[in-house]
Amino acid sequence: MKAKSFKDLIVWQKSYKLVLEIYKLTDLFPRHEMYGLAQQIRRAAVSIPSNISEGYGRQYNKEYRQFLSIAYGSLCELETQCLLSVDLDYIKQNNVVEMLMREVGAMLYRIINPKP
Repeated sequence: MKAKSFKDLIVWQKSYKLVLEIYKLTDLFPRHEMYGLAQQIRRAAVSIPSNISEGYGRQYNKEYRQFLSIAYGSLCELETQCLLSVDLDYIKQNNVVEMLMREVGAMLYRIINPKP
């Protein structure tokens, strides 16, 4: 059964929650990073559900997959930036964020690469 809206997609819902968590997390960054790494992290996070929803709105499956691939790339970018933030001691590891990144990544991968 096809979802009526992109908001019905579990992968979109989880990626949206991820964005909310990322915003809370980046509020803890030092002030001098608010327009640097914190902004980059927020952009990467917002890109994930945005590309899922835009892809869902496309007419063709090939286009949808392309947008999901972009979302997956943004997720990989986000993961790298979060690791860097922890290593720079801007934030502590966050289990909720890490779990959501793993779940969204696994879902996107399965949708992009369906088993034959």
